[in-house]
Amino acid sequence: MAIVQDWLPASRENYETILFWWKLYPLLASMQWLSSWYGMGKTSVQSRFNLPGRIAWMTMEAPGFTTLLYIVSTLPAQHGITDLPWQNKVLAGLFVIHYTYRAIIFPIIQPSMSPIHVLIWANAIFFQLCNATCLGSWLAAYGPTTQEEWDAQTWSVPQFAFGLVVFYVGLAANYFSDEELREIRRGELRRQAKLKLQGKVVDKHYEVPQNGLFKYMLYPHYFMEWIEWLGYWIAAGVACTPARCFLLNEFSAMLPRAISGGKWYRQRFGDDKIKGKYVIIPGVY
Repeated sequence: MAIVQDWLPASRENYETILFWWKLYPLLASMQWLSSWYGMGKTSVQSRFNLPGRIAWMTMEAPGFTTLLYIVSTLPAQHGITDLPWQNKVLAGLFVIHYTYRAIIFPIIQPSMSPIHVLIWANAIFFQLCNATCLGSWLAAYGPTTQEEWDAQTWSVPQFAFGLVVFYVGLAANYFSDEELREIRRGELRRQAKLKLQGKVVDKHYEVPQNGLFKYMLYPHYFMEWIEWLGYWIAAGVACTPARCFLLNEFSAMLPRAISGGKWYRQRFGDDKIKGKYVIIPGVY
């Protein structure tokens, strides 16, 4: 049963319409270059329109994997598809694995989370719905839906396997980079608790992460997420436009934040503290 007739799940015509506009998302993301706020990766300012961090994060990330699962479970039957190839199921599973972590596990295990402005929350939901609609529709009906179509791709199984390896390398590195940031927050909370017990004034403290990939760059968690979705695109095949759009859209959305954040690190800590570190792309910037 369709939630929104011909849109969720999308008809072929509407899927192509959404995909066309989804290709233009970098133009919207480029607006971050004009912002000194979210361009640095911060999700809120002092505002009455802020939402509680954990709840906002969960509700803005969860629409991605739930929408994809809904489309993959309903759209095939509308097109007379009784079973999808194993590649489609694996690709759907990879997407769900990533966003189960991002939407559910990540906010639960964070020591603390800042409020999130309602505009950031709304933009994230828009991103998730568009991305999941494009990928889910491709996996469910509008991409390869038979084993013969997958087999027709040259070296499809080795390419798929290589893409999986790249994806999991990115996923693991992304998780451990997040964990390093969490450990810094845990240490900060312990410091604040100690100062409060001593009756001292607690001020916010920042530090430059130094462990793992943070030895070499300031934003490895961003870079390794790009690696994840590069692996996903490799596995799906270069002809998979939704996977390519996802990678490019993530790049266009996250690069301005990293560059602005790199400037913030230099201003706050000085060049000596971050000497030898790239901002986000090893060997380039």
